Amino acid sequence: MPHGNVIRGSRVGSAPERPPERYEPAPRQAVTYWCRNGHRVEILIAAEAAAPALWDCPRCGHPAGRDAQNPPGRARSEPYKSHLAYVKERRTDEEGAAILAEALAELRRRRGR
Repeated sequence: MPHGNVIRGSRVGSAPERPPERYEPAPRQAVTYWCRNGHRVEILIAAEAAAPALWDCPRCGHPAGRDAQNPPGRARSEPYKSHLAYVKERRTDEEGAAILAEALAELRRRRGR
């Protein structure tokens, strides 16, 4: 015996399902990758897009390649770099000294010295 709930199986405010004739999914292609541990990874990408050479394996995190017989080796992790190390890669010591002098001059000007 019903308990007075006329709209059974739906919730208030839910939208109707979209009929399949209103949309068509974009064309896709399946691309398969293999990692060094033998894991097989299959992803779907757009048909017109170029597949990347490497993909990270979701199971072990190692890089996976398209060749099952010769998967890529283990990725080398870069050592930790501080912010200063990244800045020193972009700037020479002379540029750093010039920027520091400019910043100090601006600070002194604002403080009234």
